Amino acid sequence: MRPAALLTLPFALSACTVAGPDYHVPETAVATSAAAARPFSAATGTAISQAPLPDRWWRLYDDPRLDRLVERALAANADLRAADANLRRAAALTAQTAAGRTLSTSVSGGADLSRPASTGYSLPGILGYDVGIGAGLPLDLSGKVTRAIEASRANEEAVRAARDDLRVTVAAAVTRAYAGVCSANHGLATNRAVAALQRKTLDATRRLQRGGRGTAFDVTRAQAAVDRIDASLPVFEARRQTNLFLIATLMGDAPADYPRDVADCTDIPTLTVPLPTGDGAALLRRRPDIRAAERRLASDTALIGVETADLYPQVSIGGSLGLSGPFKSIGSGDSLSFGLGPLLSWSFPNRPVVKARIAAAGAQAEADAAIFDATVLQALRETETALTTYTHDRARSLALEKARDSAATAARQAARLFRFGRSDFLDLLDAQAGLAEAEAALAAADGTLVDDQISIFLALGGGWNDAGR
Repeated sequence: MRPAALLTLPFALSACTVAGPDYHVPETAVATSAAAARPFSAATGTAISQAPLPDRWWRLYDDPRLDRLVERALAANADLRAADANLRRAAALTAQTAAGRTLSTSVSGGADLSRPASTGYSLPGILGYDVGIGAGLPLDLSGKVTRAIEASRANEEAVRAARDDLRVTVAAAVTRAYAGVCSANHGLATNRAVAALQRKTLDATRRLQRGGRGTAFDVTRAQAAVDRIDASLPVFEARRQTNLFLIATLMGDAPADYPRDVADCTDIPTLTVPLPTGDGAALLRRRPDIRAAERRLASDTALIGVETADLYPQVSIGGSLGLSGPFKSIGSGDSLSFGLGPLLSWSFPNRPVVKARIAAAGAQAEADAAIFDATVLQALRETETALTTYTHDRARSLALEKARDSAATAARQAARLFRFGRSDFLDLLDAQAGLAEAEAALAAADGTLVDDQISIFLALGGGWNDAGR
C-alpha cells in the first residue's frame, strides 16, 4: 500500500460511521413488556376507575382553596426554583457542546524590535510586525462531537424530568398538608363534641350526687372521662399547626406566614368521582422518574461513542491569512501569507487506556439499563400497593362509620336509661367511651383515606404536565 493511502486510511475508516452504538430502548427492557402496560390488578371496586388521570388531579377534590395553594407552590417553591436553574444550566451546557461543531476563529498580532549583530545598524534597530487571522471548522469524521451533543441533550432531558418529578412531589405534599390541616380540625371538632357530651354527663352526675342518687366515685369517673378527651385535643392542634407551617414553606414563605384562611378548614377533601388511574402504559408515559432513568441511559450510551472516537484522528479544515515583516515594507506583496487545508490532530492514543474507558462507559450504560428496569418495576409496585391500601382502608372506613352509628345509638339509649333510673352510671360511661373511641377512629380513618388517595396520585406521577416544556 502506498504511503499516501496509509495516510488517508484513518479518514476513510472514521468517515464510515459515527463512533459508538446508536441508542434505542433495549428490547429486553421491562418498559417494553406487555405486562408493564396492562391495567392495574388492584384497580377494582366502584371507587376506582381506569379513566385517564387528569394533569391537575388535585382539582378532582373541587376545593378552590386547595387549587390556589398548589398553583402558588408550583410557582414559588424554593426547590422548584433550584430545579429550574439546574435545567437552564443543562440547556447552556448542551449549547456549549453543540458549539463544538461550529467555525472557530483566532486573531493574533505583535511587534518586535531587532538589531542583528552582523548588520552594523545603529540602535534602535529594525521595527517589525506580525498580524494574522485564522479559522478552523471541525469535520467530526469520527462523530465525537455528534455523540457528545447526543449525550448532552439526553442529560438535559433527564434534568427536565427530574424537575417534573419534583413538581409531582410538591403538588402531592401541598395537598397532603392541606388535608392534614382539615383532618386535624375535623378530629378536633369531633373530640370537642364528645367532650361536650361527657361534660353534660359530668354535670348530671354531680346533680345526682347532690340529690343522693349518685356517689363521689361516679363523679370522679365522669371527670376522668372528660380529662381523657381533653388530653387528646392538643395532639390535633399540634398536627394542624405543623401542617400549616409545611404549607407555608412549600409555597416559599416563612412558617409564621402560613395562610390564615386555611387554618379553619374542617371539611376533609373528598372525591366526588371514582378515582381515575389509567393503566400501566399511561403510567410509563407519565412518570417523570421513568423518563429520567431512560434519558440517563441514552446519555451514557452516547458517551460510549465519545470514548470510542478517541481511537480515530480529529480532522478540521483550517485557513489563515497573515502579514509580517518590517514596518517599512508594510503592504507589500512580500509581507502577505495565507494557508488553507485540512488540519490533523491525532495523539496516537494508548489503545488499552482508550479501550478501558470504552469498557467503563459500556458498563455504566448497562447499569443505567438495570436502573431503568428497577425504576419501572418500582413505579408499578408503588401504584399497585397504593391502590391495594386504599381499597382496604376504604372498606375499613365504611365499617367504622357503621360502628360509629351503632355507638351513637347505644350512647343515646344508655343516657335515656340512666336518666330514668333503669341503668347504672357505669353503663352510661362505657357507652359514651365507646362513642368517643368510634368517633376518633372514624375521623382518623377518613384522614387516612384521603392520604391514601394522594399516595395513589403520587405513584401515578401526575401534576407536572402543566409546567411548560
